[in-house]
Amino acid sequence: MSAPDPGAERHHQRTRYRVTGMDCGSCAAKIETALGRVHGVHGVGVSVPAGTVTVTHEPSLSPDAIVQPLSALGFGVSGSEAGTADRAQSAGSGDGHDHGHDHRHGAGDGAWWSTGKGRLAIASGAALVAAYALGKLVPATESWAFLLAMAVGLVPTARRAFAAARTGTPFSIEMLMTIAAVGAVVIGATEEAAMVVFLFLVGELLEGVAAGRARASIQGLTKLMPDTALVEVGSRTRSAPAASLAVGMVILVRPGDRVAADGVILSGESALDEAPVTGESVPRRKGEGDAVFAGTINGDGVLRVRVTAAARDNTIARVVRLVEEAQESKAPTERFIDRFSRFYTPGVVVVAALVAVLPPLVAGGEWGDWIYKGLAILLIGCPCALVISTPAAIAAGLSNGARRGLLLKGGAVLETLGGITTVAFDKTGTLTEGRPKVTDVVAFERPEAVVLTLAAGLEAGSSHPLAKAILAAAQQRGLPSPAATETVALPGQGVSGRIDGHRLVLASARAAGESVALTPAQAERIAVLNAEGKTVSVLLEDGVAAGLLAMRDEPRDDAKSGLAALRAIGIRSLMVTGDTAATAKAIAADLGIEPRAELLPEDKQRIVRELQARGERVAKVGDGINDAPALAAADVGIAMGGGTDVALETADAAVLHGRVGDVAAMVLLSRRTMANIRQNITLALGLKAVFLVTTVIGVTGLWPAILADTGATVLVTANALRLLSLRS
Repeated sequence: MSAPDPGAERHHQRTRYRVTGMDCGSCAAKIETALGRVHGVHGVGVSVPAGTVTVTHEPSLSPDAIVQPLSALGFGVSGSEAGTADRAQSAGSGDGHDHGHDHRHGAGDGAWWSTGKGRLAIASGAALVAAYALGKLVPATESWAFLLAMAVGLVPTARRAFAAARTGTPFSIEMLMTIAAVGAVVIGATEEAAMVVFLFLVGELLEGVAAGRARASIQGLTKLMPDTALVEVGSRTRSAPAASLAVGMVILVRPGDRVAADGVILSGESALDEAPVTGESVPRRKGEGDAVFAGTINGDGVLRVRVTAAARDNTIARVVRLVEEAQESKAPTERFIDRFSRFYTPGVVVVAALVAVLPPLVAGGEWGDWIYKGLAILLIGCPCALVISTPAAIAAGLSNGARRGLLLKGGAVLETLGGITTVAFDKTGTLTEGRPKVTDVVAFERPEAVVLTLAAGLEAGSSHPLAKAILAAAQQRGLPSPAATETVALPGQGVSGRIDGHRLVLASARAAGESVALTPAQAERIAVLNAEGKTVSVLLEDGVAAGLLAMRDEPRDDAKSGLAALRAIGIRSLMVTGDTAATAKAIAADLGIEPRAELLPEDKQRIVRELQARGERVAKVGDGINDAPALAAADVGIAMGGGTDVALETADAAVLHGRVGDVAAMVLLSRRTMANIRQNITLALGLKAVFLVTTVIGVTGLWPAILADTGATVLVTANALRLLSLRS
């Protein structure tokens, strides 16, 4: 069953359920098959790491029709997720599935011994010990004791096996286990049958513990949110649950507090530690008008913040939701493994049957020996390790990325990134800061400090980006901004006014040249600055050029090192921008990147298509708005942003803290994840191949067979979980 069809969702309802006890790829396959057979269901998306099942269905379909097949398979359904589903439904505990049903509780719901899986494994182990003791004390009861010990674990396993068979999965791991255990009893290997069932339950418990750890890695982000917030009501404040905050409310954030909601600072200034949300290690100084994100930590100042997003829509909630949705999107390798396993498991059953039957029929072998070997092959062939090899690594990679501010929307994106050969960067706001800065202050008739001071006085109160750059430069140098009078905006030219009785004009170089005579040296200096891609404003004082200021949108601090990191891993970079050729050439020369300038959005898309036609695999990095056509055309579209809606909701991936170097980090994460997947597949199939040979030649039997399967599953999961601790 495929993931929900986007086209179908326009006409059908989409509901996401939290499912407990879903710990491996085989669980996911059973759920997809069972729900796919329900009339009125049009799509099923399963995320094992997130513990969610998303169902696209007819609006008239009752919740019971979806919950009942899951309950029959032994899974617990705790309800649909708020904000991402349309209705909730809880599966009751009194449905006959709670007694000894190890899927009823996920490993992550508490200590392992308190879960259904833990209790069943403990009961089976205790029964096995009791059977050994009884067999020693009363040898005549030994076989019956082991038969009863086996039944403790096999009965609930067999019930799940037959439930899976009824819902379309006849070759489930539980069915293979049931056949092997019953077969072992038939040929008199009762003690081994009991031990194998116990080892199987221990293996399932270990799978649950590992899956719970992977699930907690991304859900742990939600713990960054404080429980309460200080809400302003009139002139007083009151404590309120953070979950109850609504858009427009004003909250007070004290030093050391976590910010309880996304918002905008109304008053106050402080350094905010944004590492929990963006991965940025250095606290950022923020003041009035700046955006703050839920979960970040306030440093040294008191802030009044107006809430801009409710709890379910804040940055952390969206990141968690988007990562969970991404985990439902299967990578090409994962889809291949799923298809392969559909033929692999029935193939194992056929091989096991042939091994059990052919040697006695054709070569006169002992029936008991060869049936035993056939049963062992059934256990060796359990597909859990193979099926979990890819999704476990993909989920760990996605979670690791999210915790480092690298948001990748699905396994397919994560897999594709590793093969990228060219990255096309937008300039403004991507390679550069996205706002101009004063780069040069040149004195003609007045000292540099006076030129900057007078220019700041003229621009005081203006919201124009160039005016903000001048005011910021003056503030940075500790210069005053004297109040100007009679200020007048000169459309297309600049601004004029009076300071200390002097008439001042801050005009573009062209407008200044038309109103006063610039010397050849002054004109040459302006031409040089223009050639460097800088915007030049000339300060005229009483009709004389007193000096000039040059401004440019400067490269991000890590732009040069980020591009170098891409070159180091064999990836070519390209700048595609709508800015002028002179500006693009100047910035590109600083960064060591090839520029393509004066492009419209459709031109950027055309360049991406041309690169792809030459066999390149292209990633497009932009702001997610004016680069939309190119982002969509690229093999992977990456949005730059600081946790904004655009950065989170558009493109295939997002760099939340806007570091150019994180593009290379994304590619490396992809490559390491794919290497991990290859290791997992080799480990899963290699162990099975070794034990298949040793079983056929009589070296190993039932115990090593189930240990091989359990061991391979645990090793594969543990190997995937190594990706969670990846730092660079």
